Amino acid sequence: MLQISHINQNGEANMVDISHKLDTERSAIACAHIVLTPKIIDSMVNKKIDKGDVYSTARIAGIQAAKKCADLIPLCHPLPLSKVSIDIKHDKTILTITAQCKTTAKTGVEMEALTAVSVAALTLYDMCKSIDKGIIVTDIRLLEKQGGKSGYWASDD
Repeated sequence: MLQISHINQNGEANMVDISHKLDTERSAIACAHIVLTPKIIDSMVNKKIDKGDVYSTARIAGIQAAKKCADLIPLCHPLPLSKVSIDIKHDKTILTITAQCKTTAKTGVEMEALTAVSVAALTLYDMCKSIDKGIIVTDIRLLEKQGGKSGYWASDD
């Protein structure tokens, strides 16, 4: 029978007991894509977004989100993050947000990296929606993780 770690023997949701695990170095990289209109890209390049610097604001939002992941995702363990970085690149009308999170802890930082790119993308949406609400946030996914019992994992593409 398949054992799901977040379900107890009574079928109820619970936080996984990680007390028996050792603290090890762990990292994760996640990304999200945002499809923008040429008008939004032009406004960003020419610094005509009424709410300010979209890149700096999105980076800060992503970092804050990673730090608050356990407050947002009910069964996540709070982790002492040693690094959170947010990188934003654009190619024509597609922005790619990449987050890297690192810790030395008993569990991984995949959820922190995924939360970071999600909130950074939503922040960009919020800052640009007055120009065009047709922004598409897409492809939020884990690219790579390292550490822990399962070791290294990377997306196939």
